[in-house]
Amino acid sequence: MNRFTAALLATAFFCVPAAMAQAPSAEITAAVNDSGRPPADKERDANRKPGEVLAFAGVKPGMVVAELGSGGGYYTRLLAKAVGPNGKVLAVATKGQADRPGGLDGLNAIKTAYPNVQIVVVPDLASITLPEKADLFWTTENYHDFHNGPTANIAGLDKAVFENLKPGGVFYVEDHSATKGAGLEAASKVHRMDEDVAKSELTAAGFKVDGEGNLLRNPADNKAGSNSETGHFVTDRFMLRLKKS
Repeated sequence: MNRFTAALLATAFFCVPAAMAQAPSAEITAAVNDSGRPPADKERDANRKPGEVLAFAGVKPGMVVAELGSGGGYYTRLLAKAVGPNGKVLAVATKGQADRPGGLDGLNAIKTAYPNVQIVVVPDLASITLPEKADLFWTTENYHDFHNGPTANIAGLDKAVFENLKPGGVFYVEDHSATKGAGLEAASKVHRMDEDVAKSELTAAGFKVDGEGNLLRNPADNKAGSNSETGHFVTDRFMLRLKKS
C-alpha cells in the first residue's frame, strides 16, 4: 500500500461523510401534505425541506419523539402526524414558559388537534425527566439559544437528553451556522452556532456523530455579518444526527 492510498483510507476512517439525501416515507409525505398544517407553515417548506429533514433524522411511525423548543409548532405538527397514532410527541416546556400568561396556549392548541402530543413541563432544560425514554430528541434552530441567558447549562442539557434517550436513540440538532472558528460568541451576538463547538459539546456528553446533512446549506449566506433572526430559513444551516450508543 503506498502513502497516498493509506492517507485516503485514514481520511475515510476518521471523517463522518455527509449523508445522502433520503427519500421521505409515505408517512412523512402524508405529514407534509397534512391539511391541518397552517398555510404559513407550508409557505416555509421550500426553504426548510421538512420531508427530507424528517427522513434524514430517521422519523418513523410508532416513535416517541421529544421536542425541545417547539416555537410555533412547525415541526410539532409534522412529527405528530409522521409518528402516527401509535407514536408520541413529547413537547418539552420549562416551568418559566408554563408560568407566563399564555405561555403554553400554542402547544395546547396543537395538542387538541393532534392527540398524540403531550406537553412535559420541566424545571429547566438541564433537569429533563420524561415519562418514558425517547427514541428521538429533536431541536431545530434552537441549540445556539440554549447557550444564552444567565441560567444556561448546555452540558447539563446535553447530559439530560442523553439520559432520557433509549439505547441507540438519536438527538437531531439543526441550527444556523456560524463562521468556522467563531466560537460561542456567535450564539448571542448573531444567533448562530459554531458547528465544531456543537460537535465538541455533544460528543463530550457521550453522543457519536452518526450523520451530517448538507441539505440546508446556503453558500451565499453572510454568516459573519448577518443575524439569523433577520434571515430565518434562508441561512446556511447544519444538520447533525447524533446517536447514543
